[in-house]
Amino acid sequence: KFSKMMWYILIVGILLPQSFAHPGFFTSIGQMTDLIHTEKDLVTSLKDYIKAEEDKLEQIKKWAEKLDRLTSTATKDPEGFVGHPVNAFKLMKRLNTEWSELENLVLKDMSDGFISNLTIQRQYFPNDEDQVGAAKALLRLQDTYNLDTDTISKGNLPGVKHKSFLTVEDCFELGKVAYTEADYYHTELWMEQALRQLDDGEVSTIDKVSVLDYLSYAVYQQGDLDKALLLTKKLLELGAAVDYLPERQKYEMLCRGEGIKMTPRRQKKLFCRYHDGNRNPKFILAPAKQEDEWDKPRIIRFHDIISDAEIEIVKDLAKPRLRRATISNPITGDLETVHYRISKSRATVHDPETGKLTTAQYRVSKSAWLSGYENPVVSRINMRIQDLTGLDVSTAEELQVANYGVGGQYEPHFDFARKDEPDAFKELGTGNRIATWLFYMSDVSAGGATVFPEVGASVWPKKGTAVFWYNLFASGEGDYSTRHAACPVLVGNKWVSNKWLHERGQEFRRPCTLSELE
Repeated sequence: KFSKMMWYILIVGILLPQSFAHPGFFTSIGQMTDLIHTEKDLVTSLKDYIKAEEDKLEQIKKWAEKLDRLTSTATKDPEGFVGHPVNAFKLMKRLNTEWSELENLVLKDMSDGFISNLTIQRQYFPNDEDQVGAAKALLRLQDTYNLDTDTISKGNLPGVKHKSFLTVEDCFELGKVAYTEADYYHTELWMEQALRQLDDGEVSTIDKVSVLDYLSYAVYQQGDLDKALLLTKKLLELGAAVDYLPERQKYEMLCRGEGIKMTPRRQKKLFCRYHDGNRNPKFILAPAKQEDEWDKPRIIRFHDIISDAEIEIVKDLAKPRLRRATISNPITGDLETVHYRISKSRATVHDPETGKLTTAQYRVSKSAWLSGYENPVVSRINMRIQDLTGLDVSTAEELQVANYGVGGQYEPHFDFARKDEPDAFKELGTGNRIATWLFYMSDVSAGGATVFPEVGASVWPKKGTAVFWYNLFASGEGDYSTRHAACPVLVGNKWVSNKWLHERGQEFRRPCTLSELE
């Protein structure tokens, strides 16, 4: 049997050096205890925030109760009530002044102190690499000392004073870490533990479908086909679709106009303005009309930015050359056949495996590419984008024109290449896609929105407008909140054209920052 001190030495010697990977981070129990005090401080700050919100809500409730009594009396005899000059005065005062004060109270953000403290403390937090390292260390302990998952999950380690339990979420996370390492043996063990705890009635945000999905595949990879088939049948019995994706529900809700996450307080900070392209001579006398569609990521709509005549010319140029194009499955990275074929051809983007342009299996549309050299209208449109964004379009990709018929869509994807795609756009030699400009060249009777599932944003097509957003922070890091999709067209026909602008040539137009997320 192990003594308490032996277990202490074991954990310090095996778990810590392996789990905290980035230089200068916590390599001793003493430094780890700093995290305990940090978390305690954050809990205190969180409780202060909750108290502030409760006080605010109490004030609002008192207001509501007072006005409820007042309006109940007033509505019994409205004419008699306002016939009293004091009541008439107070009614005017309430509606003109006091309701505005109530609105300000409702919109008042009580979280500033907590968020400020959290932001300061976050610099000391472990990162994803540390978390994965700690998970791997647990798996090593499991093997070295022949510990079963139930023993670890219940915290039944010899000599341990402060027993700690693993939740379904914790077991699921350990299984996922093993899965990403192609360690299907440990994937099976921890997914089975998660499933047992769910079967025992533990309440969790993780459902059996997700667990069985990983578990069945891990068992299959180890060659136990009978067990894998049994688990897959259970998966299907639970109603799991082949393409089950957590973000799909958010995507579909946003396409219906549901689940939009714009709060009134944030909405008040969105504005319309005239934009002259930083004193660009072309827009000083006739500035462009800008509207803020979203704050983070910042999505800007330009109104009346492409004329009907220009749209018809672009469409006429594109129609003869609409052709099939390719990408990989944006979820798995694998090239797969789309589950339903709606249009006759598809759009072109890069294959993250090869870095080359291939045919998109998850974009259901017709598309064509137009060069500025072949028509002055295309050249003029390209220069308009440069004038309004301040970005060099000489390194941008050609103008892509896409047509979505009924059911035409593009599932959630990123426009930029991620770190695990080092050769993306290599053949272009212009760096990553720094920004996206998207023209709406038709109105759509129903459906066809551009949605951002990560942030709960929906942008609806409006002919003659364009939307613009940055895919990369100024530091060059990818902004993962820009993951977006084109919703299926329910009724009508959707024409868009887009310009992907690249990093090369923007060095002085959009200088790099020292902060990773700026």
